[in-house]
Amino acid sequence: MTTTPASVGSGRAPSLIRTLPGRFYTDPEVFRQEQEKIFESLWFCAVRGSDLTGPGAFRTVRVGRESVLVTRNRAGEPRAFLNICRHRGARLCTEESGEVRRNLQCAYHAWTYDLDGRLIAAPNLVRMPDVDGTAYGLTAVRVREWLGYLWLCLADEPPSFEETVMGAAVERLGDAASIARYRTEELALGRRVRYDVRANWKLIVENFMECYHCATIHPELTEILPEFAEGYAAQYYVGHGAAFAPGARGFTVDGSAGPGRLPGIAEEQDRRYYAITVKPTVFVNLVPDHVIVHRMFPLAHDRTVVECDWLYAPEAVAGGADLSRSVELFHRVNTQDFEACERTQPGMASRAYREGGVLVPSEHHIGAFHRWVTGLLDAGAG
Repeated sequence: MTTTPASVGSGRAPSLIRTLPGRFYTDPEVFRQEQEKIFESLWFCAVRGSDLTGPGAFRTVRVGRESVLVTRNRAGEPRAFLNICRHRGARLCTEESGEVRRNLQCAYHAWTYDLDGRLIAAPNLVRMPDVDGTAYGLTAVRVREWLGYLWLCLADEPPSFEETVMGAAVERLGDAASIARYRTEELALGRRVRYDVRANWKLIVENFMECYHCATIHPELTEILPEFAEGYAAQYYVGHGAAFAPGARGFTVDGSAGPGRLPGIAEEQDRRYYAITVKPTVFVNLVPDHVIVHRMFPLAHDRTVVECDWLYAPEAVAGGADLSRSVELFHRVNTQDFEACERTQPGMASRAYREGGVLVPSEHHIGAFHRWVTGLLDAGAG
């Protein structure tokens, strides 16, 4: 397929360049290819590590077309498996979360696996001495832990985690130390909100990457970050963080002080907002006193669940600090953004968008995201 967006107009530096055609947001076959070649092939941020409170605690998550079971073994180490019994293919865990005492057991024929995925029991198993518990164990999924989250990859040969995931922070901030100073893995979950967005996942990514819309729909955000009203998002410049307004005491809905600056950040990071897109489905937002992480779970070509975590210093959460005003700021931003994406989704099917729309200069960097998507979809096509 020919998929690379084209420039509009003539001249050495056109003001307008093409977006993806509308079918990339409405065609179930395009979405199926994205499931296979993107979500099931790259690293996917699935679970906050602290959600798995100990051995046997589990979460089930959708990664592309697969249900994946994420848990901890008896030593507390993270493990992930395709959520499928190796006997007859029954779903092993049907709940979104839960806890087992010692083992994972299929409710259909009672095939039982330990927390490292090995088959350890089944009816009449002693009469089948040739059945190897490891060979018929659960299908393992690779796991890495970063920023306090468990990242999964279903690929037989995963891409480099350092280059494709951690590298996104380096590409955006200029060095690895800049994000490490926030010690995100040590922060505590202060609030989590789940949004069910009736829009294609790429519309959400595109929205997050630009601020051409900020003056129009984000009055609270532009009050705190005045430069966003000019249409340039923080992600437009490497290493740049948007400065707080002179009168803003914190990253809160009314500009009041937040729960207190995180101890590890550098002076130049104070009173600054940084945003990172970790393709395909993660946004990381860094401010002096908390970190906001969005994880997307694309469920259909026109439906995406987004989980947003607000992370704070453990003592702020444990001590009952008032987090409501800092949560409210980005909750409003999320609501405004997702309503815009839902307003855009129907237009993707219009004949007016058959060849796509356009990106103005402050959005041109979104073109790199489009080329990244189409490059993965075209890989191996012939």
